[in-house]
Amino acid sequence: MASNSKVKQIACAASAAALVALAGVAPSAPAFAQASSNSDYRNVISNNMRSCAPGAGPAVRVTINGVKASSGKVRVQVYNGTRADWLESGRWLNRVELPARAGRMTVCLPVPSSGNYAVAVRHDVNGNGSTDLRTDGGAMSNNPSINIFNLGKPGIDETRFRVGNGVESIAINMKYMS
Repeated sequence: MASNSKVKQIACAASAAALVALAGVAPSAPAFAQASSNSDYRNVISNNMRSCAPGAGPAVRVTINGVKASSGKVRVQVYNGTRADWLESGRWLNRVELPARAGRMTVCLPVPSSGNYAVAVRHDVNGNGSTDLRTDGGAMSNNPSINIFNLGKPGIDETRFRVGNGVESIAINMKYMS
């Protein structure tokens, strides 16, 4: 049986690997299957909650729980729900980036049409634009478990969800190494 220190080392390695996978959420870009041209990708948008109002859509209202600190920036990106796009550089559809607020934050991500999507979140705690494995946090839609076996990059089957013509609400729980 593994010792507690060995279990902690494995958990830390898995968390570090998850942040490395989410680092692609920073300067790189993920996208969605409904996108058909390069202009459909890499749209930096404001957090316009009117896009998630009753009767609006298609869009995703993302509630981010467990933001560690009111420092740095939180970046939320929506991707097509396909293996080809998920967490791939330059393949995100829409990105919202805002100052972090400890606790809970809500973001609205419009999507091009009804279909399958996935969301990745990154908290750059010190706002330096680099992934700091000891302090920065990350999370993904459906809150998949992250372990040493998937090297911190859960597959699209674990993170994908369906958006209809309206607004789909999801909750994402942040994960930090410390």
